[in-house]
Amino acid sequence: MPLNTILFGVLLSTLYGGLYHLVRGGKTRKLLLFVALSWAGFWVGDTVGWLMNWTFAPVGMMNAGMGTIGAFLFLAVGDLVSIMLARSRKQ
Repeated sequence: MPLNTILFGVLLSTLYGGLYHLVRGGKTRKLLLFVALSWAGFWVGDTVGWLMNWTFAPVGMMNAGMGTIGAFLFLAVGDLVSIMLARSRKQ
């Protein structure tokens, strides 16, 4: 995969993590969590999309649509897990 495609994917997934943090709120620690989850989910979604031959909004060699779906799935599940862990620590 060309470097410019990788950089565009990192930029796009970082934007998703930042926007999710803007909507959900939280401290800097949460922002770092959301960006990391978004990166992981984006590239897992991209890879799964190509392996399953599901192409949705491809940009060059990157399956941006499946990467976006993967990023938001990782963000939602990661946010839910972090909320459950925070509640269990308070008890």
